[in-house]
Parts: sequence; C-alpha cells; structure tokens
Amino acid sequence: MKAVIQRVKRTSLSVDGKLISEILFGLAVYLGVKTGDSDGCAAAMAGKISKLRIFEDGNGKMNLSVSDVGGEVLLISQFTLYGDCSHGNRPSFTLAERPERANLIYEKTAEALRALGITVKTGVFGADMKISQFNDGPVTIIYEI
Repeated sequence: MKAVIQRVKRTSLSVDGKLISEILFGLAVYLGVKTGDSDGCAAAMAGKISKLRIFEDGNGKMNLSVSDVGGEVLLISQFTLYGDCSHGNRPSFTLAERPERANLIYEKTAEALRALGITVKTGVFGADMKISQFNDGPVTIIYEI
C-alpha cells in the first residue's frame, strides 16, 4: 500500500461536473493498493496518516497531526501509484490490486481513519475524478507499507 499525503487548504473532488467531496483544511491522501495488501495494511496506513506530524505548532515546527489540528482527510483511490514505467514508456499496472479487492481495502482504510476520530471524505472508486487542490506549504509525504 502506498500513499501520497499532502497538507492542504480547500480541496474538492468532482465527478461528471458534480461536487462529490470537499474539505476546507487537512490532508489530501492519494491511496494505491498493491496486490496482496491486507486489512492489516489498511489499519496500519490509517494509523500512520492520523499520527503524521506535518502541521505547524505555535513555534512554526511541524509537530502536530491532522487529529491535533482538527483537520479532515480527503481519501482518493489512485491505482496509478503502482504504475511501473521502468521498461518502456507505457506504465504497467501489474502491481496494483484487482479493483474489487482494492476498493475493499480503500474502504477499510477510510473506516479505520473514522474509527480514530478523523472526519474522512472520499472520492468515487474507479471514476474519472476531477480534483481541485490548494496545497499548504507545500508539504508532500510519500509513505509505503
């Protein structure tokens, strides 16, 4: 499982011109599920996302988590995080989990974040999503389990 975690201000996600999800402050998390990832990976990823200290404290140090600052998470499925372009120019997605299983793990990650007290909004799995994102910092962390 791999996540690209970005500290954001206002971020919105639309499908077919219709607003689906929006957060005003927190994290945009692009989540890729790899073949063989388990429910345990979902719980571990949620734990890391919830505790990642990438928000500034009163001294300007990145010392606070999304939970500490009352931020939200916009969780976006992103199978292309497992695109392998080491051979040729067309990415291979053989490392990405099958859609049915990937969606289950994606949903379990959202549930695990909610169980940790974080407000989570999601995209539409498998849809052509349009994302408007206003990065804060910018701060971008890539984490893989």
